[in-house]
Amino acid sequence: MTDFKIGVVGIPGKWSTEVLADAIEARTGFRLVIDMAAVSLNLTRNCLEFRDSAGVRHDLTELDALIVKKISAEYSPGSLDRLELLRVAEARGVRVFSSAESMIRLIDRLSCTVTLANADIPMPATLVTEDVTAACEAVKRFKAAVFKPLFSTKARGMCIIENTGDDAALEAAVREFVAEHPMMYLQQRLDLPGQDYGMVFVGGRYLCSYARVSGGDAWNTTIHAGGKYAPFEPSEELIALAQRAQAPFKLDFTTVDVALTDDGPIIFEVSAFGGFRGALEGAGVDAAAAYLDHVMECLA
Repeated sequence: MTDFKIGVVGIPGKWSTEVLADAIEARTGFRLVIDMAAVSLNLTRNCLEFRDSAGVRHDLTELDALIVKKISAEYSPGSLDRLELLRVAEARGVRVFSSAESMIRLIDRLSCTVTLANADIPMPATLVTEDVTAACEAVKRFKAAVFKPLFSTKARGMCIIENTGDDAALEAAVREFVAEHPMMYLQQRLDLPGQDYGMVFVGGRYLCSYARVSGGDAWNTTIHAGGKYAPFEPSEELIALAQRAQAPFKLDFTTVDVALTDDGPIIFEVSAFGGFRGALEGAGVDAAAAYLDHVMECLA
């Protein structure tokens, strides 16, 4: 038992948030789950105040550390604002896992993609544009493309637009997407074998991998769409690629999303937060405990 006061930024009641809070309480005797919607930055008093469900106020700058399991239920530009608030805690000496600056670079899908591209990480053919004509031309080249919001998780808001030979229908579909997402992000839809992989890293060190297997007729493998977790043992070469992909972000905990194609492995994204359930159900690894070991090692 230690006397470290470590708070968990997450979604109260959600499995991963509560599992991490349970592990911290068992190790330290302290438990605090923080919903960022109830956090206020008071620059006059120079404090970052959280009001819990009982109305008790906690100054987060008085904690030893904050572990960010989830900054919001869904990614949005507002998620960036919440991370900015955590920079105040960092400036006051609170260790934030992962650092706010590292997470900020991953909330926006475009920022993640640009970093991966600059590091020569293989990804699906990608176009980012506000030009409807350029997007339509890309769909024709790709035959089918996955259009993705710049802020989203678990494939929410994504859609597939195919080239059926009807130019008017294609343009109408693209214009419907761009009406909600002015900066379009689209990737060639790849012919994958019904599964992709999550590769987990703690403090930059490889921990484990698991497969996500699509459920039914879903085009994506997310658990949100009915997918399930399964074991997966990657090659040393694939581990090295995933390690290289996550390295520029300097995260304390992350999952790298990988797929295997006929032309070799590709990286879809590096997660700002990563998940615990896939590691537990797919690989039999308690990733929450491994993450906490890392945090305690850093604090010590």
